[in-house]
Amino acid sequence: MAEAAGLDLVLVAGNAQPPVCRIVDYGKFKYEQTKREKEGKAKKKTQELKGIKFRPGTAIGDLHIALRKAKEFLAEGHKVKFTVQFRAREVTHPELGSTKLQWMLDQLGEMAKVDRPIGMNPESKQMSLVVSPGKVTLQTSKDGKAEDLQDSRQAV
Repeated sequence: MAEAAGLDLVLVAGNAQPPVCRIVDYGKFKYEQTKREKEGKAKKKTQELKGIKFRPGTAIGDLHIALRKAKEFLAEGHKVKFTVQFRAREVTHPELGSTKLQWMLDQLGEMAKVDRPIGMNPESKQMSLVVSPGKVTLQTSKDGKAEDLQDSRQAV
């Protein structure tokens, strides 16, 4: 029947009982199949892990900038990993790093939920915290950037 119609016999479901075949133009069939796959990939949203690094001695102004970027990342639906890098003797005071990370967590509030709690990596002198998007409480401005609803300038 396929030869008489000038088309191809294409196996659609080989594992079915009995196997399912269709009489179609094979070139058109492959084109539509790849088009459906591309469309599925375009609709699929990937979640990236964005990283923000700072040191125990980072000033409050720089932490506010890092906080603003973290809020933007979370508003876009990405996970954020905060990393405090210790150098030399700074590693003897891990409470400084955990204080900074806890402050970040407090400032994010309900906007973020903790995926991996604050923890020290003993091999690399780093302390990290991973958060993922929670309830989003940011407003986006006309240029598409997220704006901070409150700017609290308290010391850390």
